[in-house]
Amino acid sequence: MFRRAPRTFSARRRPASSGSSSSEEEPGAEPAPGRAPAPAPAPAPPQDPGTAAVEGPARSRAGVLSFGSEEEREGDEDLFKIKKPSFNEVTFRIQKKKSLLPAQREAEESKTEICDLESGTGNSEDTDEEKKEEESYSSQSEDNNSADSENESTPPGRRKDLSPVNIPSAACIESARRKRHLARTQADYLPLDVSNGRQVSRRRESSEESEDESDMKNLNFAPKMRTLRERMTEHMVSVSDESSEDEAQMKWEEQQIKKAVKLSQEIYSDASLCKSQPAKPKFDTSVSLPPVSLEIVKKRLTERITSLQDVHCAHQREYEKYMQDIESSKMTVKELEKNSDAALNYKFYRGMKTYVENLINCLNEKLKYINELELAAHALLQQRAMAVLKRRQDELKIESAYIQHLTTGKDKPTNGRLEGDEKMEILKTCEHRRTCRRQVREQSQKADHHEGMSSDDELTPTEVTEFQESKDNILEDSRKIFEDVHTDFCDIRKILLKFQEWKEKFPDSYCDAFVSFCLPKLLNPLIRVQLINWNPLESSTDLAEMPWFRAVEEFSNAKNSSESKRDDDPDQEVLPRVIEKTVLPKIAAFVQNVWDPLSTSQTENLVQLCRYIFEKQVPSKSEGRKAKEDLIKEVVLRMKKSIEEDVFIPLYPKSTVEDKSSPGSKFQERRFWSAVKLLSNVLLWNGIVQEDVVRDLGLSKLLNRYLLLNLLNTPPGPDNIEKCTKVVVCLPERWFEDLGNGSTLPELLNFCQHLLQCARVLHKNNHSDETKEVILLLVKVKALHIVEDFIEEYKLEYLKSIIGK
Repeated sequence: MFRRAPRTFSARRRPASSGSSSSEEEPGAEPAPGRAPAPAPAPAPPQDPGTAAVEGPARSRAGVLSFGSEEEREGDEDLFKIKKPSFNEVTFRIQKKKSLLPAQREAEESKTEICDLESGTGNSEDTDEEKKEEESYSSQSEDNNSADSENESTPPGRRKDLSPVNIPSAACIESARRKRHLARTQADYLPLDVSNGRQVSRRRESSEESEDESDMKNLNFAPKMRTLRERMTEHMVSVSDESSEDEAQMKWEEQQIKKAVKLSQEIYSDASLCKSQPAKPKFDTSVSLPPVSLEIVKKRLTERITSLQDVHCAHQREYEKYMQDIESSKMTVKELEKNSDAALNYKFYRGMKTYVENLINCLNEKLKYINELELAAHALLQQRAMAVLKRRQDELKIESAYIQHLTTGKDKPTNGRLEGDEKMEILKTCEHRRTCRRQVREQSQKADHHEGMSSDDELTPTEVTEFQESKDNILEDSRKIFEDVHTDFCDIRKILLKFQEWKEKFPDSYCDAFVSFCLPKLLNPLIRVQLINWNPLESSTDLAEMPWFRAVEEFSNAKNSSESKRDDDPDQEVLPRVIEKTVLPKIAAFVQNVWDPLSTSQTENLVQLCRYIFEKQVPSKSEGRKAKEDLIKEVVLRMKKSIEEDVFIPLYPKSTVEDKSSPGSKFQERRFWSAVKLLSNVLLWNGIVQEDVVRDLGLSKLLNRYLLLNLLNTPPGPDNIEKCTKVVVCLPERWFEDLGNGSTLPELLNFCQHLLQCARVLHKNNHSDETKEVILLLVKVKALHIVEDFIEEYKLEYLKSIIGK
C-alpha cells in the first residue's frame, strides 16, 4: 500500500499592523503551539488529459495550486496557497473513528477551549477572518472526504466519468456530516432512512456543533513524526517526481484496482479445494505404447497372484508362529503361577541340598568299615570253599593211589606213596562220610542216586562251629556300623521317601538332576551292609524278600501323581541299576571264589537267581549288558577250571571192572557219576550262557573226552544202558527241536555210534527190551538215520512205530 503524500500549507501573510514580524512559513513547518493543526486536504481525483493541459501553466509554476485568478496572484502574494507534494502516489484509507468516552471528550473540549483562548489573545484582529477561512476549509475537506468515499466505492471503469471540477454542494456536505454523526451514535450502523437522524440532530444541535468543532480541532493537519527510513523513502520518491504524468496516472489506477479487488470467502474456499485435490497427470497421446496381448495380461496376472500367494503364505506362517508363541507364553504363565512360592521352593531345595551333603558325608565315613566287613565275610566263605575243594582233591589223590596199589597186588605201599596210618585215616574218614550220606538217602528214598554224585562238602563239627562263630562276629560288627546314625540317613526307605517328595513337588527339576542315575551309587553302601549275610549259592534267603529290595521296588514302581513334561519315568530303572551296580558284582565274586560247579544245589540256586535277574530286572542296555557279560564270563571260566581239575575217571582192567565189589570198580563208578553230575550242572546254564559255549563245555570237553571212554569200556548191558540214559536225560530238549533231515548234533555222533553198537550186541544176545531202550535213546537225540538203518538191517518192523512211521 502506498502512503498518502504529506502536504504542506503556506499560511497567509499577516499585515504589519498585527505587531508581529511574521515571515513566510517554510513548507512542512509545524503550526504554532497555541493553534490547532490545519487539517490535511483530501486528495484530488485524477484529471483528464484535457484538464491536465489547462492546468499546465499552473503546475509549471513551482507546483503551487491557488484558488485565485492570475491577476490576483500576481498582485497579492498573501493568497492561500497549497504546495503540491513531490510525488503523486496517493493512498486512501478509511479511518473508523472510535467514539470517545464522556470524560475523554470533555477533556478534549477543555483543551480545545484553552487553545482557542490562547490563540484569541494573541491574534484578536484576525479572529473573524480565520473563522471564515476555517469554515470554508472544513466544508471543502468534508466535500473532499465524501468524494474520496465515493471514489473508493466506484469501480475503476466509472472513474473516468467523474469530472475533476465537480465539487459537492453544502447540502451534500451537511447530509454526509449527519450520516457520520448518526453512525457514531448507533455503533457504526448506517440506516437507509435518515429522516429520524435529522430530528435527532435538531434536538442536539448545540452538542453536535461542539462535537463538530472538536472533530475539526482533533483532525491531524500536519504529518506525524516520521522515522529515518520513511524520510529516506520520501526523499527517494521526490527524486522520481520528474516522471511523466501518464505514468503517475497509470500507477494511480493500478493502486485503486488493487485496493478495490477483494476476494470473497467463497473464492478462497474454492481455491483451497483446488489446492487440496492433486493434479491429475495428463496423458501424452504422442507417446507410443507397446502392444498388449492376452498372454502378457495373463502372465502378469499370474505373477501378481503368485506374489500375493507368497505374501499370504508368509503372513500365515507368521501368524502360526505368533499363535505358538502365545500358547507357549500361556504355558509359561501357568507354570510361573504354580511355582510362585519362590521362598518355599528355595527352602525346600536348600534343605534337600543339606540333607544330601550330610548323607554323603555319613556314607563316606562308614564306607571304610563296610568294605572291611564285606571282605571279611567273603573271605570266610572263600576259605571254607577252598578247604572243601582242597580236601576233595587230596582225598581223590590218596584214594587213587590206594586203588592203584591194590590193583598191582602189593600189600603195603612202597616209595613213600602212603605215609602210614595218617592217609589210611583220611580214607576211613571219607568212607564214613559216604556211609552217612547213604543212610540219609535211604531215609529220603532216593533210589536214582549213585555213589559219587554227592558234593562231599560236609564239614566237621569243629569246622562248622568255627565258621559260625566267625560269621556271627561279622554280622554283629555290621549291625554296629550305623548304630550311631539317625534313621533318616541309614534307612533306605526313609531316604527314598525324601527323594519321592522331591519328585512329587518338582518333577522336572528332579529329572534334570538325574537323581535316578545317582540313587544306585548312593544306596550302594547301605545295600552292601544288608548283603553281608546273603549267599546267592544258598536258598535260605531270597533276594526279593530282602528289605532293601522291597523298598527300592516300591520306589521304582511308584506312579508319579504330579504332571511332568516327560512321558517316561526314570525311576523305573532304579532297581535294575541297583542290581547291576551292587548285586551282579557280588554274584560274580561268589562264582569266582566260592561256587563249586560239582555242587548241584549251589548250581541250581545260582542258575535260578541269574534267570530271575536277567529276565526281569536287568535292562537291555549297554551298561546292563556289560554287567551280565562279566558275570557269564566268570561262570564259564569257573566251569572250565572245574572240568580240568575235578574230573578224573581211571581206566582199569576188564577183570577189575567186572567185579562190582572190588575197590577199583567202585572207585571208577564214583568218578564216572561225579563227571555225569558235573555234565548235568554245566548243561543247566543253557539259556543263560551262549548255547555254543555250553555245548563245547558239556559235549566236547566232558562227554567225548571223559564219559565216552568209560562207556566204551563198559560191557553192553543194563549198567551201560543206565549210564547212557542218564547222559541223554541231561541233554536239553531245546537243542533237538530245530534239527532236520534225521541228523543229530555233530558233538553227539560218537555217542550215537556207541549206542548203535550196544543195540547190535543186545540184539545178537536176544535182549529185545534193552535193544528197544537203546533205539529210544537214539530217537531222543534225533539220530533217525541211524535208527532207520538199524531197522532195515535187522528187519525190525515193529520198531518203526517208535520213529512215527
